[in-house]
Amino acid sequence: MYNVLDLFSGIGGFSLGLTRAGFNTIAFCEIDKYCRSILKNHWPDVPIFEDIKSMSSKDINGTIDVITGGFPCQPFSVSGKRRGYADDRFLWPEMFRIIQESHPRWVICENVPGIINMALDTVLDDLEGESYETETFIIPACSVNAPHRRDRVWIVAHSIGQRFKKRIASSIPDKTGHFAGTDFKRITASEWITQPGICHRNDGVSGRVARLKALGNSVVPYIPEIIGMFIKEYEKTKKEIK
Repeated sequence: MYNVLDLFSGIGGFSLGLTRAGFNTIAFCEIDKYCRSILKNHWPDVPIFEDIKSMSSKDINGTIDVITGGFPCQPFSVSGKRRGYADDRFLWPEMFRIIQESHPRWVICENVPGIINMALDTVLDDLEGESYETETFIIPACSVNAPHRRDRVWIVAHSIGQRFKKRIASSIPDKTGHFAGTDFKRITASEWITQPGICHRNDGVSGRVARLKALGNSVVPYIPEIIGMFIKEYEKTKKEIK
């Protein structure tokens, strides 16, 4: 079992996907009140910290094996002012502080493509300076057959420092929807049409604006699920080689 600390949790997209892969979330951190209500409803026994600036890894009960986080994208988004480091929502340093404190075996980050020319080198340099081997991928939501493109930058870091780019890349479906080198099932279009459109979801929650904002900031859970399955396969293979 892998214990996950889910930072910038939103409505739990990372944890939903990783739970499907057999991981266990031991704590969330989310500043938005509406999102915290969603997390509490679905993970009632998991503690939720409200502000990453005031939390520490010492506050977490249990060993942290994986840290995830889609740290705020507003400093890099083309829909914003793109102030980068000057934006007070640039919270990678806070996430990195938690990583330094706990040094998990794996780190999984997500952000918008705008980070590539603005802060990606900083993120990778920070992680590699702490003895992580890093690989970066642009994975669109449509790669798991979501009905929209939604390119996102995914960073996967492993503390052992072994190369794994080719193996994780084989876990991402190609244009035909096949997973090379894995037995992950194809996500079919029918799995995305179980409810009406995004503005009319039958989720029993009022507050359309809050709901749309939360969904817009969320990750597609299938992607962290695939990454989680890769991590398990990779570590299993590594043990067998030893």
